[in-house]
Parts: sequence; C-alpha cells; structure tokens
Amino acid sequence: MDLSTLRHSCSHVLAAAVKELWPEVKLAIGPAIEDGFYYDFDKKEPFTDEDLLAIENVMRKIIAKNDSFVREELDKNQAIVLFKKLKEDYKIQLIQELAEEQVSIYKTGSTFLDLCRGPHLQSTGQIKAFKLLSVAGAYWHGIETNPMLQRIYGTCFDSQKELDEYLKNLEEAKLRDHRKLGPQLEFFDIYHEQAGAGLVFYHPKGALLRTIIEDYEKKEHLKRGYQIVITPHIMDVALWKTSGHYEYYKENMYSFITEGKEFVLKPMNCPGHILIYKSKTRSYKDLPIRLFELGTVYRREKAGVLHGLLRVRGFTQDDAHIFCLPEQLRDEIKKIIDFVFETMKVFGFDQWGVELSTRPEKYIGSTEDWQKATEALEDALKEKGIAYEINQGDGAFYGPKIDIKLKDALKRTWQCATIQCDFALPKRFDLAYIDSDGKEKQPIMLHRVLLGSLERFIGALIEHYKGELPLWLSPCQVLLIPVKETVMPYVQAIQEKLENINIRLEIDARNETLDKKIREAELSKIPYCLIIGDREAKQETVSVRKKGGAQQGAVALDKFIEELNNRIQEHK
Repeated sequence: MDLSTLRHSCSHVLAAAVKELWPEVKLAIGPAIEDGFYYDFDKKEPFTDEDLLAIENVMRKIIAKNDSFVREELDKNQAIVLFKKLKEDYKIQLIQELAEEQVSIYKTGSTFLDLCRGPHLQSTGQIKAFKLLSVAGAYWHGIETNPMLQRIYGTCFDSQKELDEYLKNLEEAKLRDHRKLGPQLEFFDIYHEQAGAGLVFYHPKGALLRTIIEDYEKKEHLKRGYQIVITPHIMDVALWKTSGHYEYYKENMYSFITEGKEFVLKPMNCPGHILIYKSKTRSYKDLPIRLFELGTVYRREKAGVLHGLLRVRGFTQDDAHIFCLPEQLRDEIKKIIDFVFETMKVFGFDQWGVELSTRPEKYIGSTEDWQKATEALEDALKEKGIAYEINQGDGAFYGPKIDIKLKDALKRTWQCATIQCDFALPKRFDLAYIDSDGKEKQPIMLHRVLLGSLERFIGALIEHYKGELPLWLSPCQVLLIPVKETVMPYVQAIQEKLENINIRLEIDARNETLDKKIREAELSKIPYCLIIGDREAKQETVSVRKKGGAQQGAVALDKFIEELNNRIQEHK
C-alpha cells in the first residue's frame, strides 16, 4: 500500500473526527508529509493532549465503520456554493485560487466531505495503525499576516509493528534533541528575547568543538589544493543585482541604506569569491582555482521555521568555489564527491542518500548551459557508480545540484553537502581566462559545501552521538580527579604532560565526593576520568574510568597516553 495515500486518507479521518467533536471548527489543508500527515484547523480554543486522545477515539470508530472514500467532480461555482453552505471559508479560498474549472471532493460516511485531489484508499477500514503526535501553530498559507491555525500532526503505517518502531524512534529522538543537549552540555544557546531569534551564541565548549571541526577542514582543504580566502560580511547591492540574488532571492536577504547607498548582509559567499577570481588575469594553466572560506552568512528566515541549530538566521558554511576548464569539470565533481564521503566517514556517518536537482521554474542562463551542467553532474555520479534520485525542479536558480543527505543513528536524513554546477554566474560577471590559443574563454564554476552549515552539522553531530562525541571531537577529553590535596603535584605533572601533546583536559579539585564528580562527568559526556590517589602518585599510574562506567583500573601513564593518541589519530 502506498504510504502517502494511506497517510493522506488518515488525515481526512482526522478532519472528520474533529468536525464530529467540534462542528464549528473550520478546515484548512491536510497533506501527507515525509513521516506522516497533518491537518490545519481554525479553532478558537487550543487543542489539548486530552483532545488528541478524544480525537483518536472518534477516528477509531470511523475506521471501524469501514466507510468508503467517494470521489465526486464539481465545477468551481458548484463547489463554492457547497462550501459556503458548510461555512468553510478556507476551502472557498482554495477553490478560487485553482486554475482548473473542475474540482474534486471526497465524501466519507454520511456527513463528512472535503475538497481534495486525492487519491485515497477505498475505505477507512484499510487504516490499520495510526497515532496523533502533537499540535503546533501554522499561519494560513505560511504567511505571517494571515490567521494563525492549529496544526495537528500524526503518523500512519501499514502495521502496528512499524508504528511501534517509529514511536520508539521518536522517543529516542527526544533524548537526542540538540536543542536540549546543546545548552545542557554548555555548547551553545539562542537568546531569543534578548538578542533575537535564530542567532547562535557559542559558549566556550561549543566554540572549541566548532574550532576543532574548522581546523580539521582547513587542513584537509589545503591538502587538496584549495586556497583559503575571507570575504566581507556586507557588500554593495549592485553585486547582488549582477549575481541575480537580488531578483531571485531578495525575500531572504537583509539589506540596509547607509550614506545613500544600499548594502546587503551577505546570504551567500559566491559573489565575493568571484571578485577574488576577477582580481587579475587568469591563464588556462592556473585552472582549476579552488577558493575555500568558512564564510558566515545571514538569511531572513521566518520565525515559524527557525529550529535550534538546524534553521537559523546567521550561520557559517564550509563554502568553496572552483573555477575550472570544461575538460576539468567532471574530474573536479568526482573529487568533490570523494572529499564529501571521506569527510562524512571521519565524522562517523557511513550512510547517505543522493539527489540530483534539476532546473527550477525561475532560473538564469540558457537551457543549453543548464543541460550541459546537469549532464556533467549526472555523468560524474554514474562514473562513480552512485545511486541517486532525480529531484525535479529543485536546483538553484543559477544551476543544477547534487545533494548528499546524511543518515544518522536513527536513520533520519540531514541535508549537508551540496555540489552545484554553474555556467550562468561566470557569464553574468564576465569571468575569463586566457586559453592556449591566446583567446579569452569563460571558466565553469562549481559551488560546493561539504558539511554545509556548521550550525546544522553540529546539531546533527549532537543528535547522532546523543551528545557523546568521539574522543577526537570532545571539547574536554580527560577529566583529572585528585582524591586528596597531597596528590596535586602529581596531578599537575600529568596536566603538563597531556597539555604538551594537545590533550584537552580539566581538573576537578572541588571539595565534593568522588561519586558526585564521576556522576557529573558522565552527564557532561567526558570520555575519560583519571582518578588519582596516593597509590597512583607513588607508582606513576592513573586509574582510568571510561565514559559509560567501564573501569580499566590502574594503568601506566605512558600507556594511557599511547592509547589516547591512537584513538585521536584514528578519529575515534
């Protein structure tokens, strides 16, 4: 059974149950989504948890009746008259927005009907396992000036076993939620009221985690022939008009006027890299030129879509732009793909899905160039033997793209790496190189990120590892716990030895019990505790306790350091 059809049918049963319990409620829309479905309702009083249970009970009764889903065709005027009688204002608006002269409705049972294209199941009895999950606010049509509706989320599966597994994963996801773990571990916070929504403040431990990631990336990019650049955070609006962002992306850009001129807080790094490329004459012998920047950008996201680190208004991308010859294009794409997969494995991700996104409705450049760009991306995927899906019409306005979506420990997908092939911006900015025949030719431009937004990637890391980061990424790798004051000289000697080899550590010399210190270290997800008493000081050993309670007992300090270094070098 098609899950989308099943879930869409379940959303109709949800709406029917709500109308049975609250006839005055107005219906909006109720589509199937990736993991379930939702339905938007205009109801004066908020839905409560008790209401959700009551709705589920009515839904079960509707399912037990095994009512048929009956489709009926009406012309627009007939449909408008029908929904006026039912006082369903949102349905009337939807009908008026349709280009078609014929619309379809679906009837369920003796009283419920809904505007819908379908398809649906044959009858409600085919719904076997469902659950209502939560209630959230949602603006009508997603526009903040429109009425705020109540959105009930639910999910539905072919079997109770699949539903139970999904609900188990949901509970596990709550325990992994980076919005709770991040502040708990003192990694970051978002001070909505004081500083504004969607703006991240990294605390010392979070800033250190981010620095570790950035340092790794810089080293790996330099190894692969990239050159590090830095571009300004604000640039003249003329640059964004040339790039096309002002026309195609303006609603997501922050701009301001100063001294009579308009400037833009950069939403992308590409125009800055283009100016660096244009700063001098380039020869075909210079290409490919790979420019890399950990570039902070700002995008005007609506308050309703902001979500922890995953959707913010200011974030940093591991952004690179490659300017290459036509004959270098496919090899450069394949090198990026290899770089992406190698990087993901280092950070502990070994499953992913790949999509090829094609030309959207609004685009710049010629269809011929779009075809060449799409073929280059597709050929590279085929030559690498990588399975992919086509995401029709979801390319950037300047070029098609490959999206590589990570799968975490719960098999959830995270959008991170992107590779975009662009013939259009080099043309708009009049980019050139001198070819072997002495003539000016236009380079091709690749836009790419590996981790994507560092904020989103850190959120994904926290959830993937449930906050228990690998040793090499942990802001504090070792906690030294002296049992008594007299062993402090030995503790300080250990501290010096570890810090000299760049081991990140803390010392807990508080006047607290050993059990309390160990318990707090567990909550802080510190990989190793070294407990040091008189015996350890006398024998120059350390009593090692790994995160999770595994006791190694007394170990020679040098042996412990060797084990530590091996794990760090192997990115474990």
